[in-house]
Amino acid sequence: MRIMLSVVYYLFLILLCTVFMILSAAALVLCWPFDKGRRTVHELSRVLVRIFFFVPLRWRQTVIGLEHVDRRKQYVIVLNHNTVIDIPALYYVPLNFRWVSKREVFKTPFFGQYLILHGDICIDRGRAAEAMEQLLRKGKSWIARGASIAVFPEGTRSKDGEIHRFKAGAFSLAKEAGVAILPVVLDGTRTLIRRNLAFNWGNRITLRVLPPVSAERVASTDVHVLMDEVHDAMCRALAEIRQTKH
Repeated sequence: MRIMLSVVYYLFLILLCTVFMILSAAALVLCWPFDKGRRTVHELSRVLVRIFFFVPLRWRQTVIGLEHVDRRKQYVIVLNHNTVIDIPALYYVPLNFRWVSKREVFKTPFFGQYLILHGDICIDRGRAAEAMEQLLRKGKSWIARGASIAVFPEGTRSKDGEIHRFKAGAFSLAKEAGVAILPVVLDGTRTLIRRNLAFNWGNRITLRVLPPVSAERVASTDVHVLMDEVHDAMCRALAEIRQTKH
């Protein structure tokens, strides 16, 4: 029964994504002259995500720390990475942002087309110097247009649910762009889809926004020191989230 429900919901999501992809393409064309930051396309993605999480009545999403978000500012958002569900979960943060994603994801049906419409930043992880150049150049361009940049600083998914060593790209971008770093911690995303690809209909996700590292602090602090400080703060927050669940 659960597998059958999952199949039905997958089919519903394909239809839903198709409709929103058409709407996003239309919005991109119609709003382009006065919406260079693609805010309208982003807001459509937020609506899509809300529907995705709302329909299964037993799914629960707890969002903590939104008072730390200033909607008038741009940030480099850093968040831990466990599964593809991390991506829709971040849309609970009320900011217009662009993702940084590896080239292979852009080739995924539906998902890749959304990334292109959304204007997300494609990097080739196999060419480190070129990837850093792309991140800095395109990241600063989007920030100048009023968008934040979302990065998984671990560079890949965690296999055990813990937060592992960070890479420097997100922190270098924040320093060069002169913006604050906004840490976000997710827990529960890796249990929403089971190994057999069936949905966990009783899933619980917690998203916690930590206080940002100010642009002034970013500018005056060594990149590797920033990496360590943010990493430690996110690890503590993840442990606190898990402790409150037990």
